Amino acid sequence: MKKNYLFYSAILLLALFFTQCVQQNKQANLSEISSGNQTDTMIAKRYFSGFEDAHDTYNAITEASDGKIYYILSSTRHDVGGQMYSYDPQLDKTEFIADLSEALGEKEQNYIAQGKSHTEFYEHDNKLYFSTHVGYYEMIDGAEHLPKNAPEGYKLYPGGHFLYYDMSTKKLVSLGLAPDGEGILTMTMDKERGHLYGITWPKGYFIDYDLNTNKMNNLGLVSEQGENGVIGKDYRVLCRSMFVDPRDGNVYYSVAEGDIYYYHPSDPQLKKMDGVDLRLDYFGKFDASDAGSMGYNWRKIYWYEPENKAYGVHGNSGYLFTFDPLNKKVEIVDRITSEPSRKSGMSDQFSYGYLGFKIKDGVIYYLTGAPIYKDGVRVAGLDKINMGAAKGLEHLHVVTYNIPEKKYKDLGPVFYEDGSFPTYVNSIAMGSQNDIYTLARFENNGKVIEDLVRIDIKR
Repeated sequence: MKKNYLFYSAILLLALFFTQCVQQNKQANLSEISSGNQTDTMIAKRYFSGFEDAHDTYNAITEASDGKIYYILSSTRHDVGGQMYSYDPQLDKTEFIADLSEALGEKEQNYIAQGKSHTEFYEHDNKLYFSTHVGYYEMIDGAEHLPKNAPEGYKLYPGGHFLYYDMSTKKLVSLGLAPDGEGILTMTMDKERGHLYGITWPKGYFIDYDLNTNKMNNLGLVSEQGENGVIGKDYRVLCRSMFVDPRDGNVYYSVAEGDIYYYHPSDPQLKKMDGVDLRLDYFGKFDASDAGSMGYNWRKIYWYEPENKAYGVHGNSGYLFTFDPLNKKVEIVDRITSEPSRKSGMSDQFSYGYLGFKIKDGVIYYLTGAPIYKDGVRVAGLDKINMGAAKGLEHLHVVTYNIPEKKYKDLGPVFYEDGSFPTYVNSIAMGSQNDIYTLARFENNGKVIEDLVRIDIKR
């Protein structure tokens, strides 16, 4: 999340390049711009929910038991909060739920807005639990930080919330605030024991909210100074995904150095696992104090009960792996990047890897990238950027991995009806018919926004 001014010109050029390529590709033959031998495509439907300033959203989309898809559209404005919506597949209609800042009573108090949510929704007792994050930043010493000086007439960001949306009353209820005015970057929930766990941004505090006592416990920093640190010294990219082992209630997260940590409320301290780590040669070689990658962190991970293991993906290499906490074992399963990426041997262009990773009925669904070829030559991006963003343009592919059958399959590329294609895809929800929902960039009335996209996958 840190950016130096040195990278601004590169990002501007990338934005112009993306726009030019998308316009050119609208008129191109899809089989020509799709790399490899795959010519079958899936068509994605775009939905404009009504938020003209919608910015990139990470993770914050989930299917619920009422059949609806719930999602957050992010805001980078200090005076407008993230916008919460639902989509009803039966009616094929989106519905506005709330401006996060307004619903939490902070808009009228002129706090810097709750601009984002970077976490999934966790359903329990007809409530959707999630967290909020800051979307407006201040440039300090050439990098983005939590604001230290609020815009005129506004108060500093109060901190991210643990909160829930009651699907019965349609109300948002705050449970507690993150410490030191930090946003909540990462979250998971232990439904059985009634705990919400989070990692904050930018410093990286580990927080535990006990639903039974309504108390927040701050366990301290997970890794040096997190993304508030100095690159090359105490900077550490923060883990974006955690999971709970339902057998004992331990919650697990990774750090950039590749170590795996765990925590249990009965013994309130963060503990490093001995005898197992993520420093695998297949993942690559990383300097934990450098920016522009997730280091040895897993990108996304879920508990898979039939095998009593977690399945995760290392974002930068695209390797699927299992983690067995009881036997302290990490094992490589397969590389689940797209088929064109596997053939080319190149990593995905999103510098952190992708978050659109989910397990349903024993099948992993993964939204990942694929290189673009023009006249038989791969279109290359930047070698490195010091942030979590795209280094270059690439296509979106849907990849599945059937766990019981141990079978990988690339279902092919995804395009919009006009020939352009989704970009900045870092979220996923699954419909009842295995249709995929995500949040992606597209052009709306001459402006690029990020909003709801539906992909009817090939059966």
